[in-house]
Amino acid sequence: MSYIAELFHQVFSSLFRNKLRSFLTMAGIAWGIASIVLIVAMGEGFKEGQRNNMKSLGENIVILFGGRTAKQAGGQRAGRRIRLTHQDVTDIRTECYFVRHVTGELENNARVVSSFNSGSFDSNGVESNYTLMRNIPIGSGHFFTDADQAEGRRVCVIGLKVKKQLFGTRNDVAGRQIAINSLPFQIIAVMADKNQDSSYNGMDEEKIYMPYSTMVRDLPPKENYTPGNLSEIIFTPKTTADSAPALKQVRRVIGRNHRFDPQDTGALGVWDTIENAQQVDAIFESMTMFLSIIALVTLTLGGVGVMNIMLVTVSERTREIGLRKALGATRARILVDFMVEGAILAFVSGMAGWAVAFGLSSLLKLAPMPEAFPGLPVSMTTTALTFGALTVIAIASSLFPAWRAAALTPVEALRYER
Repeated sequence: MSYIAELFHQVFSSLFRNKLRSFLTMAGIAWGIASIVLIVAMGEGFKEGQRNNMKSLGENIVILFGGRTAKQAGGQRAGRRIRLTHQDVTDIRTECYFVRHVTGELENNARVVSSFNSGSFDSNGVESNYTLMRNIPIGSGHFFTDADQAEGRRVCVIGLKVKKQLFGTRNDVAGRQIAINSLPFQIIAVMADKNQDSSYNGMDEEKIYMPYSTMVRDLPPKENYTPGNLSEIIFTPKTTADSAPALKQVRRVIGRNHRFDPQDTGALGVWDTIENAQQVDAIFESMTMFLSIIALVTLTLGGVGVMNIMLVTVSERTREIGLRKALGATRARILVDFMVEGAILAFVSGMAGWAVAFGLSSLLKLAPMPEAFPGLPVSMTTTALTFGALTVIAIASSLFPAWRAAALTPVEALRYER
């Protein structure tokens, strides 16, 4: 312990002898460390915010839309309109082993009347497994069941904005009756408040959900509708790594059912949220890497400052080095002493920089932040990488001054005059 205490005493004595020089040197290291931590944390924050935005739709979902063929295939002309069907969903469910969940969705607009008010809202017929893919938070009640779907019951789940339009501030809504296109429906659930920044067919809070079988029977779209048609198909792969092979299987099944080439990209519109998330992550990672390199340059310049102050320290303590060598100190002991001294200087500065960055991150957690940017998360991985870089800089900046001090001979050192 006395050895370590002596080293700390030497370091801080040197710092206080040259306060301004020491402050500028330590500030360079501290700023470099703080910059790296904050830049990496900022990139992680934006990536987390993007994931939160995508989760408002659903996690790891792929949405399919019918398009128009761009190639001739199966004896069919190019330019044909492809309309997805519930048979496609059934075949995907039975044949595509890379797909975990799949459901169809049928959209229509309906006139809705309650005992208090009325309005026109988007109505969506979906299956009971819809909530396994889509993020539909329930505030009161429950989503409809397999039995509701199988029996085509007239039940529905309404969004929060629909509830406010039809019932105002009343809270006892689940269980009440409404009329949808003059047909009686029972509200079995009301969605909770939901932050949603993206959609493919409108905001969920402004919709009414009902069983697909009920929608087909009672509220089918009036224009260009054939029984069995769907507006979209939604599926999730078993894992994110299965996204591409799952989509390939789905294309093959739908291409066979509708007689188009599975490679015809125009025949099927695809919104792959997994691929989008990976692309956004890659953009933020590239930006973070670029800015981190700039911060690393700043840290390197701070390391040059440490090297400079250590060289000055060696110059100031040349006679002391000579005396210690004359009394039996080895080159290894002198080398280690100055290496440790430089490392302590670098790490004290680095800890100060990390503390500033972590303090700022903690303060941001106390403030309300948008979901698109939840803050500056400082992870253990970021901390470990930062201090790994600091270790390299500390060793590199201390090695030459320490080697120079260790290389001095007792005679040269004792004859040295400043």
